[in-house]
Amino acid sequence: MNVILCEDVDNLGDMGDTVKVATGYARNFLFPRRLAVAADSASAKQIEHELRIIRRKDEKRRQELNGVAGNLSKVTVSIKMRAGENEKLFGSVTTQHIAEKLVEMGHSVDKRQIKLAEPIKALGIYTVAVRLASGIEPEIKVWVSAIEEPKSEAAPVEEEVSMGGYATEDDDE
Repeated sequence: MNVILCEDVDNLGDMGDTVKVATGYARNFLFPRRLAVAADSASAKQIEHELRIIRRKDEKRRQELNGVAGNLSKVTVSIKMRAGENEKLFGSVTTQHIAEKLVEMGHSVDKRQIKLAEPIKALGIYTVAVRLASGIEPEIKVWVSAIEEPKSEAAPVEEEVSMGGYATEDDDE
């Protein structure tokens, strides 16, 4: 079955492309989500006209996103975490942490736009992609450093006194 794509579909095509797909795929996936219309339908000409309008809007939006991508590619995010031996973190740096830092810096980025293969679990400098739109993925630098904990004077250590296995009055409760 030939369909006209109304939006970009991964591994299938871009908006406005006419592609041949299985009938069940079109009927059960593409049509209900309004990702495509049948190419032989009466509304195909109207859809093509609407797609031209959408393409113009999409082109303007892509130009704006390219400007945002240029600004983001210059950004370095600094995250301080507690670290143990061998520069391993207690916990990990996730897309949520990175997104929060970017919002603090004035960039409106959602955590789902940040492409991180797996959470960062060690100190260092990492390159992380931010997917603004298909084909527009600026890379930012994420610098994970250790929190400098102040070294305090040796505090007296309280020792727990053992009663040697004998029952006390408090044990009856």
